[in-house]
Amino acid sequence: AQGMLSGSKEPDEHAPMSTPRDSASPSTIAPSLADVRAAADVLAQHARHTPTVYSHTFSDSAGADVWLKLENLQRTGSFKLRGALYKIHTLSAAERQRGLVAASAGNHAQGVALAAKLCGASATIVMPRATPINKVQRTEGYGARVVLHGDSYDESSARALELVRTEGLTLVHPFDDPAVIAGQGTIALEVLDEVPDVDTIVLPIGGGGLAAGVALAAKALRPGVRVIGVQAAGADAMARSFHAGHRVTLERTRTFADGIRVGRVGELTFELVRRYVDDVVTVDDTEIADALVQSMELSKIVAETGGIVGVAALLHGKIRGAKSVCAVVSGGNIDAGKLAAILGGSLPASTGGSSR
Repeated sequence: AQGMLSGSKEPDEHAPMSTPRDSASPSTIAPSLADVRAAADVLAQHARHTPTVYSHTFSDSAGADVWLKLENLQRTGSFKLRGALYKIHTLSAAERQRGLVAASAGNHAQGVALAAKLCGASATIVMPRATPINKVQRTEGYGARVVLHGDSYDESSARALELVRTEGLTLVHPFDDPAVIAGQGTIALEVLDEVPDVDTIVLPIGGGGLAAGVALAAKALRPGVRVIGVQAAGADAMARSFHAGHRVTLERTRTFADGIRVGRVGELTFELVRRYVDDVVTVDDTEIADALVQSMELSKIVAETGGIVGVAALLHGKIRGAKSVCAVVSGGNIDAGKLAAILGGSLPASTGGSSR
């Protein structure tokens, strides 16, 4: 599995990853298709096999057959449960017994909290102090201990790493971890099974875990399928990194798509995206808002701003040459006030920093 980052376009289907021994530092050993399939077996017990639905409306608009993979209907409201659950499953009994820790103000927090509960482990989630109370309460509702610390994800992440050192907790990284990536890659297995003639998969990119896992699995099973990532134009760290050939750090991010607002992508996720993703494009906040409104008004799909960017790219001509395309709607956890403002024609103010 280690050699796949410098080898051919097709990943090794059979060589499984090694479980990292130091959970505070995610392994740089890439997962394989075998790991994705193993993750699917684990997830079948607890996660939802979300529907992949055909959209007549968006097919007409895009001039191609458009399918939507509705991860907004996943437990906790986003795809994040997949990676968190498989990551925790791969830990040793001793690592789980020490307790888990993660830093997040959003979907990863709830994914880890529920996954820990399902695996019989305790979880501590470090959230920025300004995290909305409803997100704190939902995370606590899954049984996690919430620690409010710092004014940004980076400060919360630093506190989480401190808890790894001082309390011996086991870190569950939001994206730059081979087991997390393998868990997210299970989406590709479902899409390829349900849409046999799909030629393009379009999905959101924040830190890159979803794109890395889906692209890895899709290329192993069907090398001709294109995988295209979509970022918010105001938080385009992966797009810049992809086109530059090396990781680029953004000094500032500005977008209301908080779920994919990441200033620096993962080391492992970047390597996998660079090798297996065909292109990374961007959409601005106005295009994202338009896609969100159309999804709700025309297709009755409630999506969050970061989760609908694939649809936005399709509707605004960023995806070319596709005949049968599947857009992953990665989450539906949107604040009611933000949703009401967007549906009312107002564009919420873009926010800075990073959120995972």
